[in-house]
Amino acid sequence: MLVAMATGTGKTYTVASLIYRLLKSKSSKRILFLVDRKALAAQAVMEFAAYEAENGLKFNQIYQVYSQKFQKNYLEENEKVDFSVLPTGYLTDPDGSQVFVYVCTIQRMQINLFGKEGMFSTSGDYDPEDDADKLEIPINAFDTIIADECHRGYTSHEISKWRDVLDHFDATKIGLTATPAAHTTSFFKDIVYRYGYEQAVKDGYLVDYDAVKIDSGVRIEGITINEGDEVEEINPETGAQQLDLLEDERHFEVSAVERDVTAPDSNKKIIQEYAKYALEFEKENGRFPKTLIFAANDLPHTSHADQLVDLCRDIFGRGDAFVQKITGSATVDRPLQRIKEFRNRPEPHIVVTVDMLSTGVDIPSLEYIIFLRPVKSRILFEQMMGRGTRLCSNFPNGMGTAPKTHFTVFDCFGGTLLEAFRNSTGITQEVPIPPTRTIEEITIDISNNRDFEYNTKCLVKRLQRINKEITADGRLSLAKFVPNGDLSTFAKSLMESLDTDRIAILQILTNKDFINLLMHYPKPERKFIRAIGVEDVVTSEYLFKTTDGRELKLEEYIKQFEKFVKENPEHIEALEVVLKKPASWNTTTLRELRTKLSQTPEKFTDDNLRKAYKYPLADIISMIKHAAKEEPLISGKERVDLAVAKVIDGRKLTSQQLEWLVLIKKHLIENLTIEPEDFDIMPIFVNYGGSFNRINKDFDNDLIMYINQINSAMPEVNAYAN
Repeated sequence: MLVAMATGTGKTYTVASLIYRLLKSKSSKRILFLVDRKALAAQAVMEFAAYEAENGLKFNQIYQVYSQKFQKNYLEENEKVDFSVLPTGYLTDPDGSQVFVYVCTIQRMQINLFGKEGMFSTSGDYDPEDDADKLEIPINAFDTIIADECHRGYTSHEISKWRDVLDHFDATKIGLTATPAAHTTSFFKDIVYRYGYEQAVKDGYLVDYDAVKIDSGVRIEGITINEGDEVEEINPETGAQQLDLLEDERHFEVSAVERDVTAPDSNKKIIQEYAKYALEFEKENGRFPKTLIFAANDLPHTSHADQLVDLCRDIFGRGDAFVQKITGSATVDRPLQRIKEFRNRPEPHIVVTVDMLSTGVDIPSLEYIIFLRPVKSRILFEQMMGRGTRLCSNFPNGMGTAPKTHFTVFDCFGGTLLEAFRNSTGITQEVPIPPTRTIEEITIDISNNRDFEYNTKCLVKRLQRINKEITADGRLSLAKFVPNGDLSTFAKSLMESLDTDRIAILQILTNKDFINLLMHYPKPERKFIRAIGVEDVVTSEYLFKTTDGRELKLEEYIKQFEKFVKENPEHIEALEVVLKKPASWNTTTLRELRTKLSQTPEKFTDDNLRKAYKYPLADIISMIKHAAKEEPLISGKERVDLAVAKVIDGRKLTSQQLEWLVLIKKHLIENLTIEPEDFDIMPIFVNYGGSFNRINKDFDNDLIMYINQINSAMPEVNAYAN
C-alpha cells in the first residue's frame, strides 16, 4: 500500500503514529523503517525520540528503536539521543517475541542481503555504507516494512535494487512519498491515502510560491570561446592549473556547462541578480531570506558548489558563516549538524547543496530556492521545490518579523524548468532512465544472434565513439585485434564482416582482452575549462503563478490586470466606487476590493501588483486608476497628503487638530480608510490618549464630517492635483 502526502504535511508524524499503533495493537512486532540517506536515518531516530506516544512518554521510552552506526559527522555535538545499534542476531536469527523498530538505509540493507556488488550509483551526494557486510537474513526477519521516500530510484537499475530488498522479505510493505510515480504505484499498488500540495495550501498547512525567471545567455545558449581568448585549463584529477590561449573557436552546449566548462562571469552575474531580490526582501521584511542554492556538482578541483559559495561570500560580504556548503563531500564536516544549524540558527543564511537537501530535510524558515543545476526528473524537481513549502512564524534569523506567506523559486534557465514541469500530473508517467549496457553484454547478444542487426548497430556506434576518444597508445594496443588499430574502419565494415566471416569476427569481439581494452581504453587527459574571458548577459523578472496553472510574465500580468479593471466596474461594486463613486469609499469597500482582486486566477494582490509595476510603495487605488485611466502611480503617503490637503484647504485648524491630523495621516497610509471606531481601538490613537469622543470634541463635534470628506477624497485625488 502507498501513502502519498505532500512534503511538509507531517509524513514523519503520521509514520510514528502508525508504527506506535501497529506495535500497541500487536499487529506487528518487528518493523523495518527504510530511508535512503544516513543523515535521514539519524534524523528519523531523533524524531522517534521526540514523538510523545503516550502522556509523558516518548516513543523510544516505550519501544526499542535501533539503528545503524553513525559517524560523528552525522550527529550534532553533545547529541543526547541514544543511538542503539541493532544486534546482528536480530537479523540473522529472528525471534518472534522481539518488539522493536529498526531504522536503516536501503543501501545498507541491500549490502546485508546481496553484498556490495552492483550497488547503487555513486553520482551526486553519494552516501557510502563502508562498514556493512553481507549477512544471512531470513525472509521472516520483519513483520512490516515502511519505505520512506519510496519514489527514489531514477534508473531501472536503482529501482531493481529497491525491489530486490523489498521482495526478499515476507512482510507487509508500506510506501511513503510526496511524489508518487508509475514505478512506485506498480509496486505498492493502491494509494490508500493522499494529501496533495494544492489542497494543503488551500487548507493553510503549506505556503504557495512565487517565481523569478533569470535569463542567462550561458544557461540558455551555452558557451562559445573565440580563437585567441585566454582560458584556464584545470586537470580534474590533480587540480593543476595553467593559462592558455585558445587556438580555435570552441562551442560548448548547455549540457556541458559546469561539467566540462564554466564561465565565472555567468555565475557571478546570476548571484548578483539574486542578491537584488534578497536585499530588497531584507529591507522590506527585516530579515534576510534563508536561501538554498542547488549547484550542478561538488567535484574535487572543479566544484560548482565551491564556486557559488565563494561568489556569495564575496558579493554579500558578511563573513564565511553567512554562506555554507552542505553536500556529501568529505570537505563537509558533520553534514547533519550543518543542516540543523541551517534550520535552527541565524547562520548560515545561504546554503549551497547538490542532492543532500533535495529530499527529507525540514527547513521551515527557507524562503528562497535557486535552481542552478538542470533537473530532468519531475519527481526530483517536486522534491526540491518541497523544501520551501513549510509554514514558519519563528525565524532564527528574524525573531519578531512577520510570518512566512510564500517562498520564491529562481529558475536560472530562463523559466524552462518551471515550464517543463508546469503541467505534470500527480503521478508521473515518466519512464525511469534505463541502465547502459556494457560492450560485453552487447557482444554476447551478437554472438547469440539475439536482435542481431539492432545490437550490431549499437556496437558500431560504441566503437566509433571509442575511436574518437582513444589515445595513440590505445591504438597500438588495438592493433593486436584490428588492422593498424583502425577502429573506425573496423566499425564501418562490421556488419558486412559479420556476414562474410562471422566466426573470425566473433572471436575478436568475444576476446576478453579486446573487451577489457574497449571497456577501459586510455583516454586523453581530461581538461576542465574555466572561460575567464566569457561575459554573460543576465536579466531577471518575476513570473506570476495563476491558480489555473499559468505562469505570466510581467507584461502579461499587467495586461490581464488592465483587462480585469476595465471590464468589471459594473460587476464589482468596489471597483466602481474607486473609479466613479468616491463618496462611497470606506473600509468595507476596501476589504471587498482586495478580496475580489485576490480571488481572480491571477491573484491581483497588492504585493503582486507592486512587483508587476515595479513600484513597491504604490497603493491599490493608484494601481487601479493607472490600469483604467493611465493616471500616474503614486504612493500611499502621496495619496494621503493630497487627500488631507484637499479636505483642509481654506480651513484654519488649531494646533491640537493638526496634531490629530498627523496621526490620522499615519493611519491612512497603512489602511487607506478611516472609520469612527478606529479612534477607540487603534493603538496609534489610544496610545496618545485618544478616543472618538475626545477627538470629536477637539474638532468641534465635526469629526464625522472630516472622516467622510477624507475617505471620499482618497480615491478621488490623483497626481495631477494642485
